[in-house]
Amino acid sequence: MIVQIIDDDRINLKILEAMTRRVPNTTPYCFSSPLEALKWNQDNEPDLILVDYIMPHINGIEFIQKVKSLKGISEVPIIMITGESEKSIRYRALEIGVNDFLNKPVDSTEFIARLRNMLIIRQNQKELSKRADWLATEVKKATREIELREMETIYCLSRATELRDPETGEHILRMTYYSHHILRNLGLEEFQQELILKIAPMHDIGKVGITDSILLKPGKLTDEEFSIMTTHTTIGYNILKDSTSKVLQEASIIALNHHEKYDGTGYPNKLKGEEINLFSRVVAVADVFDALTSVRPYKKAWKVEDALSYITNSSGTHFDPQCVEAFLKNWDNVLKIKKLYSDK
Repeated sequence: MIVQIIDDDRINLKILEAMTRRVPNTTPYCFSSPLEALKWNQDNEPDLILVDYIMPHINGIEFIQKVKSLKGISEVPIIMITGESEKSIRYRALEIGVNDFLNKPVDSTEFIARLRNMLIIRQNQKELSKRADWLATEVKKATREIELREMETIYCLSRATELRDPETGEHILRMTYYSHHILRNLGLEEFQQELILKIAPMHDIGKVGITDSILLKPGKLTDEEFSIMTTHTTIGYNILKDSTSKVLQEASIIALNHHEKYDGTGYPNKLKGEEINLFSRVVAVADVFDALTSVRPYKKAWKVEDALSYITNSSGTHFDPQCVEAFLKNWDNVLKIKKLYSDK
């Protein structure tokens, strides 16, 4: 255990050092200058600090205030050694974090007993800290395992949709990373950007409940068929909404709302503006852009310029203007995503 001793009287310093060495497993570091001691503390963490009150440049109270502000030192126990009998000094010292006091001249028996007690406290602190760090690590591991299981569930559900849907797996990847691109440009926090990567692939999970004659129809849907197709939003919501997973609960909202329109003309609930969940507004832009620029059994792929013109012209009606603006920002990144996850 490392004991830091600060006293401007070199004779007292030697006496304190000698008494400290009588305590097993202790190594004293002695300083006659409180400023030199502070400099040492910037790179070193003692297990106990013994400090005199009356010293040149800064007194013991000022030293403690400064040392307590250093990283890693705030929990280190401190004993103040002083000949002062004024209660006001002790009160002030207690207020700023002094743990114990010794009066000059220091009694060796009392000194060793107090030193041992403080070092036991410090050892217990360190053991608790190690335990806390271990627990934090275990919690992270357990959380990571839960996240991996959630991602496996999402992957399996997304694959189930992909096997029935004429849209490709690359579509899911492109629209997911387009969504991430939008959130990043909107300035959302990192955890929200990571969340969209997990939940965007689930937007069309409800298509597993749509009959093949409608889902795979190569031509235009009739009004009745289109009405049935729109139910994939509520089907997807009902599949996911009762999950205990927060991720799947968030995915259920996207499944329900990604066909809502900013002007309130979308489906299934004709939500308007910010009544629509932000993630759903983001996914709407990403999903439509990729659908327009991709080949489908019932249409050819649009040119990027034409799809971009449609997205821009639909800002404020179909799409949230802020999401459109964020989508257009750093446009080269969108083109990189499109190329990286091309159907070819």
